[in-house]
Amino acid sequence: MPTEIKPASSVPTKRFSSFKPMKPLLLTLFVSAVLLTGVIAVIFGHTLGYQRGLKALQDSAQKESNNSNLSAKEVKALTLKLEMLKEQTSTAQQERDISLNNLGVMRIDMQDLEVKNLQLQQINDLYVKALSKRGGLPLQIVAEKIEPLPENAFEYRFDVAMLAPDGREHTLTPKLTLLTEDNLVEVPLEPSKYDIKGVARIRGRFVMPEGFTPAQARLDLASNGQTIEQIYDWKTASLVDKMPISLAEIPETDQRPITKE
Repeated sequence: MPTEIKPASSVPTKRFSSFKPMKPLLLTLFVSAVLLTGVIAVIFGHTLGYQRGLKALQDSAQKESNNSNLSAKEVKALTLKLEMLKEQTSTAQQERDISLNNLGVMRIDMQDLEVKNLQLQQINDLYVKALSKRGGLPLQIVAEKIEPLPENAFEYRFDVAMLAPDGREHTLTPKLTLLTEDNLVEVPLEPSKYDIKGVARIRGRFVMPEGFTPAQARLDLASNGQTIEQIYDWKTASLVDKMPISLAEIPETDQRPITKE
């Protein structure tokens, strides 16, 4: 008889996982290690920060101690310096007050001078009008002076007056000539023309030609149809007291009115 083959019954299959549960003892040790590491890190950080802060405080205290521990000599020097600064400040304040006071006085003097100039101008205008109505003033030389300067130079000064009948300002043309018996030298005047209404002041300088010694000086003037000529004997002037060595030390001509000494 054929043997009956019965289907075989299925056998349950067991599956194994790769994760194995940690034993309680190992877990406890791991947690303890983590906690211990954290505690050590906190303690170390606290200790390091404390030491740095303490060091900073000690350095600061040392600096303050060094600054405060000044010797008696240093304290005296600082005191003297402070007193000196106080004196300098006081002196500067006094000089400031004096300067301000002087400035105020100068301002008042300038105002007074301006008023006096206006008053003199007013009087001068009245005289001009009165003289003009009476025919004015003829062309004339009021005063003259030629003085020696360093480097063979000379300064000429002439005060000339004229008032035309019309009371107006006119052009004045001067001419200065140096004369010898056989020769003459015309001095170039700068400026070569002047405006005159009352008094004109002719000022300038010239250098004497080398080897030339004049015997006379002649001044010719022409204005508003009037002409005059004046001849002066050339005299060797006496040495001027405290004469500068260089002409550069006398930068400008003397603009003051000429006075007879």
